Amino acid sequence: MATAQPTARQAAVPPPAVPATEPAPAAPAAGPTSTPTLIGSVQRALHLLEAVSDHPDGAPAKQLAREAGLPLPTAYHLLRTLTHEGYLRREQGVFVLGAAAGRLGRGRPGQVRSEMITETMERWRDTLGVAVYFGVYRDGEIEVTALTQSSAHPAVEEWADFRETAHAHAIGQCLLSQLDTGSRLDHLDRYPVEAITPYTVRDCSSLLERLAAVERMQTVKERQEYVLGSACAAVPITIGPTAAVMAISVPLAQEARLGPAIERLRGEIGEVVRSLMFSISI
Repeated sequence: MATAQPTARQAAVPPPAVPATEPAPAAPAAGPTSTPTLIGSVQRALHLLEAVSDHPDGAPAKQLAREAGLPLPTAYHLLRTLTHEGYLRREQGVFVLGAAAGRLGRGRPGQVRSEMITETMERWRDTLGVAVYFGVYRDGEIEVTALTQSSAHPAVEEWADFRETAHAHAIGQCLLSQLDTGSRLDHLDRYPVEAITPYTVRDCSSLLERLAAVERMQTVKERQEYVLGSACAAVPITIGPTAAVMAISVPLAQEARLGPAIERLRGEIGEVVRSLMFSISI
């Protein structure tokens, strides 16, 4: 609602006198209204981050420049800087949010550790050229709690529920091998062994024999047991009473790369667990 303007008569009436015992308050000094100092480059970088966040699958530089209202050369410069600092990643010619962007506004220490582990998994994905998975056995269930993949290194499609097919994939077999006999039998009683490809183990007794032969902390591999055309391997990780695994997968045509990649992964996991205080609450 608009404020009524005083009439000329009202404006001419002086304000009531202030008693002598109370000195009149000093009038505020006249001066220009202060304005905040804005950093244009910061504003432009933030606009670019907002534009990237609108595209979960990524967007090319020209599209981001247009959406952020920036000249293309300026956008290229800022995109390179944000990528160098880890706030963006460039994949197959498009830009997506990086791990550093995910740490903005982070809170709990467990969340921080989770983000650091995800960042490490992304590095393994890029350097080893594989999809990387992290799974745990929690409350009687198989959980794949983190996955890093890319268009060049896609993950195995979960066409059959991972929780119900632990007998058929490396993640599940590796987790089951870490359980005590009672917990293992309980799981297989709830999720019976069923062949889902021609290469899947055929029955519970055969699976139990295989798991019994797995030595403590031994890598578990499977070839086309969960899905045709893929090979996977999982490294066991024991965190207190919790069974966990780090796993990788490759297309069957690249199976020869699986062994060297998993051995390099095994060599680095121990240091990662110690240095990053690995958290299962990922």
